[in-house]
Amino acid sequence: MEPDRQEQQQVVQFQDDANRFWREEREEGAVYHAYLKKVTYLSQARLEDENERNSEFSHLMWETHKVRVIRAGTLAKLVESLTNIQGEMDSSYVNIFLATYRTFATSRQVLDALMERYRFLRSQTKVDKTELCENMLRSLKSVLFVWLDSYPEDFHMAPDYTCLHELQKFAKDTAPGSGIEAKVKEKLEAFRQEDAEMTARQLELSFSLTDGSGHPPDTDSSKSLALLDISCRKIAEQLTFKDADLFRKVIPHHCLGAYWSRRDKEGQCDAPSIQATIQQFNNVSRRVIATILKTRELKTAQRAKVIQKWIMIAQDLRELKNFSSLKAIITGLQSHPVYRLKKTWAVLSKDAMVLFEELSEIFSVENNQINSRELLMKEATAKFPDLDSQSKSLKRKNLQKRRSWIDNGIVQGTVPYLGTFLTDLTMIDTAYPDCTEEGLINFEKRRKEFEVLAQLRLLQSAASIYNIAEDSSFWRWFNSITTYADLESHELSCSLEPQSESLAKIKKKSASLGTKPARLDNKLGLFSCGLEERHSIESIPPTIAATIGPLVSQVSQLSHSSSTSSVISSDSDSPSSHTPFKSSDSYVIKVSIESNKNDAAHVYKSIMLLNSDHTHTVIEKIIEKYALEGQADKYCLLQILPDGELLIPDRANVFYALNNSVDLTFILRTRQEYEAIKQKRKIGRTRPKKLTL
Repeated sequence: MEPDRQEQQQVVQFQDDANRFWREEREEGAVYHAYLKKVTYLSQARLEDENERNSEFSHLMWETHKVRVIRAGTLAKLVESLTNIQGEMDSSYVNIFLATYRTFATSRQVLDALMERYRFLRSQTKVDKTELCENMLRSLKSVLFVWLDSYPEDFHMAPDYTCLHELQKFAKDTAPGSGIEAKVKEKLEAFRQEDAEMTARQLELSFSLTDGSGHPPDTDSSKSLALLDISCRKIAEQLTFKDADLFRKVIPHHCLGAYWSRRDKEGQCDAPSIQATIQQFNNVSRRVIATILKTRELKTAQRAKVIQKWIMIAQDLRELKNFSSLKAIITGLQSHPVYRLKKTWAVLSKDAMVLFEELSEIFSVENNQINSRELLMKEATAKFPDLDSQSKSLKRKNLQKRRSWIDNGIVQGTVPYLGTFLTDLTMIDTAYPDCTEEGLINFEKRRKEFEVLAQLRLLQSAASIYNIAEDSSFWRWFNSITTYADLESHELSCSLEPQSESLAKIKKKSASLGTKPARLDNKLGLFSCGLEERHSIESIPPTIAATIGPLVSQVSQLSHSSSTSSVISSDSDSPSSHTPFKSSDSYVIKVSIESNKNDAAHVYKSIMLLNSDHTHTVIEKIIEKYALEGQADKYCLLQILPDGELLIPDRANVFYALNNSVDLTFILRTRQEYEAIKQKRKIGRTRPKKLTL
């Protein structure tokens, strides 16, 4: 040891049992949990002195500190907790607060609370200038810098930039020389330049749209044939380029269930980056369907080549670890209009069918989608994927690819399926109340949400690894493909292979292909971001689910924790292991509304259904969640079944009236819309070559 080294305090923390819960503490406007934290304080000089004495009790120099963690509080109390009892910035708490505060306050409200807290502490220092107050003032300045650097979009309020100007005035009057004023000026200049460039791009785009002439809908098979001429790798790389770019632009806190779906705003998109990702997913799925169905002039063998082409593209996406477009392609192939083409599927090679089944298994709903979750955790930051196959020929090819990746030093990024994170966050939003019974902000809920957001941020870093250039000619071809609504797709499918066999044979064929095909409904969209098929609270990571309390305790009899996958997986021996979240007195159900607006990007929202809820009560909950207009008696509630819809009677207890043997998925329609659809389906049943959707 160097003799002139300054004496330092070294804090050595014990294992997990060093932090013990002591008691709950309440004060006006806040609820805390107090923990006793055992630490040892060994200064370097004292440690050397004890070693020289060879004392057997030197390791017993420890103290017990009390640590308070805020569980719920007013906005002012939450802001007060940004600094700890030593006056230092609590970096962990600050990260959680800044990532989640938008669900309970606006940027202006938080800024006002921060400035008010700073003014109060500054007035205290004038009366009694203590080191604690000085530390708190410095820490609050640090919080402002972290906020400006980490979440600049919170201050990007063109054209007035109200929050920035307010902060600039505050810095000039209250905290001169702190560097905050200079930081604000820097952000203002950057925002103004960015807005000017955006305006110029929008103007250029408007001219290009008015000058160009629209292309007529392509009804022939040219686009499908063009697909066969483009290499699978090129298509996979271009889809990955787009998906990675969109995923990197996703603002994590926009994924919060209470934020991105904005229950309190009607018809307003508050999370454009999320909507763009959903739109791209749907674009891929719909073009998979379109290129397969747009083959009336082609023979069955050529149509099978188109399906096989998409399967090979999906495999390339698997190699690129792009789970977003991979799931989009699988969704398109499993859609009813494509899946029912049994003659076409029968022509596919054995290896192609094995590969399709293996890729489909990644997103299997069995065991709460544990396959995709385990795979994502395993490969999120890996250099390249760990491919495996039951087919000997495919296994040999995978081994050759692996050797090539190792020899060439290949490093792949990762793009996850965003719906998984949106599902988990929606479930947390449903399971936790926003406020306590005392009207305090439930900050424990925000801690659970932050755990999911932290995973999302880590994966965004992995998505930055890709080195793929955009090919504008590919995207001109891709965007020129005409897509179809669900009824058009079904009619095209029936024209390719008329419905002559029984439904039982179709179902048997579907079962032989692996995963049950997804029901394509243009009104519901292909991308489901609320509760996905058979998703439940059981799919939330255990660190989140373990603290949800009564809700998870009700499913604990059906579940066990998986230490390797960090998800709660259902016990396969349990007969109810694959059902949605259910208890003796409540269900979590997913609900959509009938709307002609932005159909392609439509998503589900989840609500809690109690065993005392009648139809009008449930409809009122949905109206509130979607911020709809009108009374409950203007709407009707329907449960979506695999083979149709179930109308819930007006005076029924929904908890007991629903079909609980299938997914708890509902749709809300106006009575006028319901009658119009009912009449249309009656007409449709008179046509011999149509299936009732």
